[in-house]
Amino acid sequence: MRHPKLVAWERTLKAMFDEIDDYLEDKYGNLYPLHPNRTVRGGTANKESDGLFNVGCAFSAGYGSKLGRGYVIEVHMSTLSAIPEEIKMIIEKETAELVRTKLKTFFPTRELKVEKDGSVYKIYGDMSLGTL
Repeated sequence: MRHPKLVAWERTLKAMFDEIDDYLEDKYGNLYPLHPNRTVRGGTANKESDGLFNVGCAFSAGYGSKLGRGYVIEVHMSTLSAIPEEIKMIIEKETAELVRTKLKTFFPTRELKVEKDGSVYKIYGDMSLGTL
């Protein structure tokens, strides 16, 4: 069984990333053909499973990181086409900016930041469960 406050925290993160997914799909969703096994946007009940993008984050304990523990932002594009590194970097940077902006709306009482940590962008700061 998972702690109810952790479930609430993750539900809020998911809602935030669903909004970001919509933005990315609107802006970049037609750049590349979908992977043959991928459903078109809106074809499933979960934005993670359809369309070109799957955006979210994964917790990192932060060992060896300058920022410590936090959530690594993940941007996956579901296509067999080769995506130039420059395009990937533009989309990742834009996603990080969207996260930075939306954190203030989705977690208004938290001091959360987004910064590049090595080769990834990370959400870090006040992730305590006490004030959810």
